Amino acid sequence: MMKNTDNQNVKEQKTKIKKEKANSQTDNSTEENTPLSDNLSDTEVPTPELEPEIESLEIWKDKYARLSADFDNFRKRTVKEKMNLIEMGGERVLKSIISITDDFERALKIMGDGAEKDGMELIHKKFTDALAVEGVTPIDALNKPLDTDFHDAVAKFPAQSPEQVGCVIDVLQTGYMLKDKVLRFTKVVVGE
Repeated sequence: MMKNTDNQNVKEQKTKIKKEKANSQTDNSTEENTPLSDNLSDTEVPTPELEPEIESLEIWKDKYARLSADFDNFRKRTVKEKMNLIEMGGERVLKSIISITDDFERALKIMGDGAEKDGMELIHKKFTDALAVEGVTPIDALNKPLDTDFHDAVAKFPAQSPEQVGCVIDVLQTGYMLKDKVLRFTKVVVGE
């Protein structure tokens, strides 16, 4: 009988030691995975040895958050600047093509009928079609009220009727839009 009780005591002690080891291991693993400030409850006061580490941890957390936000802003700004650069390069090219179409229009006005005029009209149409594909459209201004967002009034002329007062009575140079942005303002004469 005595041997049986001794074996039981030994088994109980072994299981007790195993439980204590398991408990101490789980306590250590949770302490290692949680930040220092989270290990302290609201009522606990950090020990003087931990206060500098906690302050340092908070400072580094703040620095990390700010650096991450700065990098995100930098990335967004860089993408926006690249897009603006591409757009601006395209605008310069389109403006130069617009000036060529103006030259074609002036030439067509003074040209007589014939094969040369037909050829010039075909080339002019190709230029205007190419501009339309890129989203460039002429601004319609004739007989419309003056809108300084689209029109540049270069002269005033006496109106022949009361309806023409404040309206565009002549277009000196056609204006163009690039999608929803004014590429070139329309130069107009306004009735007064």
